Amino acid sequence: MTLSTPLLAAAPLVAGLLGPALIGATPEQHLGRAPVASASPAAGHTAAGGDVVEHVAARGPADQRRVLDYWTTQRMADALPIGLLDVVTKGDGLLGGLTGETGLGAAPDLSNGRLVATPDLSSGTLSSVPLPAGPRERTAGGAKQADKPRHQSARPLTTTSGSRWAIGGAVSRTTGRVFLTMSGVDFVCSASTVRSANRDVVVTAGHCVKDGTGGWAENWTFVPGYGTGSPRPYGQWTARRMFVAGPWSRTADDSYDVGMVALSTSGGRHVADVVGTQQIAFNGTRGGHAFGFGYPADPPYDGEHLVYCSGRLRDDPYGDTRDQGLGCDMTAGSSGGPWMSTFDAATGKGTITSLSSFKYSNDQRTMYGPYLGDSAKKLYLTAERA
Repeated sequence: MTLSTPLLAAAPLVAGLLGPALIGATPEQHLGRAPVASASPAAGHTAAGGDVVEHVAARGPADQRRVLDYWTTQRMADALPIGLLDVVTKGDGLLGGLTGETGLGAAPDLSNGRLVATPDLSSGTLSSVPLPAGPRERTAGGAKQADKPRHQSARPLTTTSGSRWAIGGAVSRTTGRVFLTMSGVDFVCSASTVRSANRDVVVTAGHCVKDGTGGWAENWTFVPGYGTGSPRPYGQWTARRMFVAGPWSRTADDSYDVGMVALSTSGGRHVADVVGTQQIAFNGTRGGHAFGFGYPADPPYDGEHLVYCSGRLRDDPYGDTRDQGLGCDMTAGSSGGPWMSTFDAATGKGTITSLSSFKYSNDQRTMYGPYLGDSAKKLYLTAERA
């Protein structure tokens, strides 16, 4: 597996994006890998990877109620952003030995190729662990700090590496926070509703659904419009079925870091009927301009506000993935947040063409996101029929 940095709410984040090819016309860090130069972009990532791996989550009303009851206001507040957690992996999956109930401690020191203060949550202590071999490094984030307010404007900035979204519109409802449990630890991510036949589908990062080659997330719930007046302004929806691509499940290939989740209804209502949806596109033109949204939770953010980045997309300079990069300072917790092209700030609607996935360890100012090609399209078509 190639090591990268997932942006769950316990470590730094990731992002990337591209251009559109619409599904449903009309009508939400993996950070810090060490780069490896490559002669051509996307080398070694031409396989279709079209197989879909599925997991049944909440099986009925009893399971749904258990998940809803699990996420108390305090548990939501204590959940960690999932970031570059595979640095301490000792077994399968990205999280490895990160189990227990304590938060992550000191930020890693990568200057000498080692994690000087890597969290060992099983014992509640910090220990030094060598970084795993491979082309990328992952890092784990530190304790939360008070949010430092970012620029707010009644007009969206054409270029910004991270500003609070204060305009409202559809994106403030369709984007939300995800709360989940992985390896016994509670985490947060971001996600977005998408237009779908069953009116139940949200898109997020693959590492916010399944721990790479490891286990599936538990207690998975989506809270759209989080923080706009109350923690659950529109309610919350539990997962009933989860889908990731085969290459993510088998090798945690970052080019396939996409997850689709079919939600259960809440009070008999589909999520799309309550908060609306965004369009999603596949096999679009690369490059162009994009807006990326999410709920970063590591400093200088606190996960309580919808934040956006905006700018031009560019290919992975190392050719290590098919991902595209967007100038973005968002941190862990923004993983899975939607990147939109043809975005209309007046309505808050756009076309999702990627999502926040990872950052390279030597460039914390650029987020990378997967290209939504045939594999992502198959995930979507499977999820909307679930």
